[in-house]
Amino acid sequence: MKTILFLVTVLIPLLGYSHHHKTEFKVYGACGMCETRIENAAKSVAGITFADWNRQTNILSIEYDAENVNLDDVHKKIAEAGHDTDKVRAEDEVYKELPACCHYERAPDDKTGQDVKSGGSCCSRKL
Repeated sequence: MKTILFLVTVLIPLLGYSHHHKTEFKVYGACGMCETRIENAAKSVAGITFADWNRQTNILSIEYDAENVNLDDVHKKIAEAGHDTDKVRAEDEVYKELPACCHYERAPDDKTGQDVKSGGSCCSRKL
């Protein structure tokens, strides 16, 4: 009887959460529009259940089903939206299409060794 009670109260609930993971990584942006774009890009990957980007730290926190999500796909999706991650650099053309308030200082481009910088002040509106 104790074995059955143990299975029901401890092991069975753990089975439901065994594929649920959390992770964090850097995503570069500058403003509230960036926040919305980054979070929406992350959530567009099937299996992502939560995404929250912190503007002050540039850290994206996600919760996901590890059985269905490849984290490289999340990085790629965010880069497709115009934001560099710590693994994938957005295409220059896509980055340049972002509103001026969304431009951030980018790491050196590996191809040229040049900094890709932009002006533009951060937008003040929150989305």
